[in-house]
Amino acid sequence: MLKIYNTLSGKKESFRKKTITLYTCGPTVYDYDHLGHAWNYFNSDILRRTLEYNNYKVKHVMNITDVGHLVSDADTGQDKMEKSAKEKKKSIWKIAEYFTKIFFENRKKLNILYPHIVSRATDCIKETQDLIKILIKKGYAYKISDGIYFNVQKFPKYGKLSGNTLEKLKAGARIDINLEKKHPADFALWKFSPKNEKRQMEWDSPWGKGFPGWHMECSTIAMKYLGKTIDIHTGGEDNIFPHHESEIAQSEAINKKRFVRIWFHTRHLKIEGQKMSKSLKNFITLREIKNPLALRYLFLTAHYRTPFNYTEKGLKAAESALKSLYNFFLSLEDSKRINKKYQKQFQTAINDDLNMPKAMSIVWKLIKDQKAKDKKQTLLNFDKVLGLGLKELKIIIPEKIRKLIKERETQRKEKNWEKADKLRNQIEKQGFLIKDTEKGTNISFA
Repeated sequence: MLKIYNTLSGKKESFRKKTITLYTCGPTVYDYDHLGHAWNYFNSDILRRTLEYNNYKVKHVMNITDVGHLVSDADTGQDKMEKSAKEKKKSIWKIAEYFTKIFFENRKKLNILYPHIVSRATDCIKETQDLIKILIKKGYAYKISDGIYFNVQKFPKYGKLSGNTLEKLKAGARIDINLEKKHPADFALWKFSPKNEKRQMEWDSPWGKGFPGWHMECSTIAMKYLGKTIDIHTGGEDNIFPHHESEIAQSEAINKKRFVRIWFHTRHLKIEGQKMSKSLKNFITLREIKNPLALRYLFLTAHYRTPFNYTEKGLKAAESALKSLYNFFLSLEDSKRINKKYQKQFQTAINDDLNMPKAMSIVWKLIKDQKAKDKKQTLLNFDKVLGLGLKELKIIIPEKIRKLIKERETQRKEKNWEKADKLRNQIEKQGFLIKDTEKGTNISFA
């Protein structure tokens, strides 16, 4: 039985239904995505793949934050999108379009499944305003000079996800920048456009021209496509507070129902043991990763609830291991059956809260087991979860290499050995090895 750790309950939980609604907190598309983003979305991908491996029918929705994410969690400072547009001297709409495109290109390189539905925050302005109207009508929201705010004191369970209760927040609060707020933890549902400043993204509303709060967009999109209660909500651990805590408050205030059954959070990623930051010059974007599937392999060696430490040494080791896996797979003869013994071990591992390190150890145990049969089909079965591209492995071999191999085979048939040797050297210089057998030519990665 598949069990997943729930941040809310603090224990592993199973599912009693076969159709699962899954919501993933998407990116704020103001800059290039980095390794931390990759680690987070990779784990959401493993979750979805494991659900589907267990024959759950999954409906997967993800938002794109293209407005409303301010630089401060206290609902102050510039909108990250507006700030990026000014710095890059481009239209905010172009900025959003460009970085959304890059984000999905990177996901594809990492072999991360595409969500069934992707929704931008700017596509749901009307729905967001409709939900805010409900909160105002029910007495959960109030208006001050810079926007409409949620009154956390009206929701006594605020803090149940993060442990940041109202008492703790009030006791630990410093002098609040916004003295109009009824409680320091009150958060913005709708922000008014600053006076004497023309925003590129702003909309008319019953309360004044402005834009939605960051927390509000996720509740809106989740409820629009998945209903009042969703099964699993994923995100990084930095989203727990205040983002996910605020989502719970506003959503449950609206519907009087549990908003999310299981909260799935990925721990932080570090670079060579340090927090990733531009000031430390260890900020790595996915554009800098030459072999994305080697990065995916590296991620498979860790557990999502353990902080991940990325190292160059680790990535090189992953590249070597992945190459060995590919070469072994390419050497296998076709098989139609799955090795049930190893499949059971693999499924037991992934079903124990996505224990991917254990799952990978079973992969290599299968490879090294000389008595095991049906290895090829079994590895293909495992790759439904691993996502290392074994089914499409031949596609990874470039067309120009295939042409050289074909030409070499022609020269060998005509006994032009010197030309055949030269072609072999050309192939090997480009990172591939060839081995001649009675059944034909086998190719592997050098």
